Parts: sequence; structure tokens; C-alpha cells
Amino acid sequence: MKLTIALFGITRDIVGRPALELTVPAGQSVQQLLAELHQSFPALGQLRSLAVAVNNEYAQPETELQERDEIALIPPVSGG
Repeated sequence: MKLTIALFGITRDIVGRPALELTVPAGQSVQQLLAELHQSFPALGQLRSLAVAVNNEYAQPETELQERDEIALIPPVSGG
């Protein structure tokens, strides 16, 4: 299945574009997606936290992804 992943903040800087399109096996989980992204973009694995939103809600690692899901990587936020 094809997934489109929106990237924000440092994740956009690491990947070098605002979105990624990936082809993954059907039934892939958020955890499996993150593992694949960390392999392709090792700097993502060095972030102290990285949340994944699916259809505008924070997703658990075991959440199963569907082809039409809206997926976003949400990096750690800092500020003052």
C-alpha cells in the first residue's frame, strides 16, 4: 500500500522535503513504519522523541495503518 507522510520541523529538515511517499506492506503498524524510517533516515532515530499522528490523533505503536490514512511525524517541540 502507498502511504503519504507529512513532515514537520526537524523531520522535514532531516528528510529534505515536506512529505514522503512510501510503499509498504498492507497491515504495517506505526512501530514498523518508524523502524523503516529510522533505517532510511538514521538521524530521525536520534531525536529524543518523535510522535506519529494518524488521522489527526496521536497513534500508538501498534496502530495498524491504512492506505488512505493521514500520517504525520511530529518532532519534539522546544521553546520558551
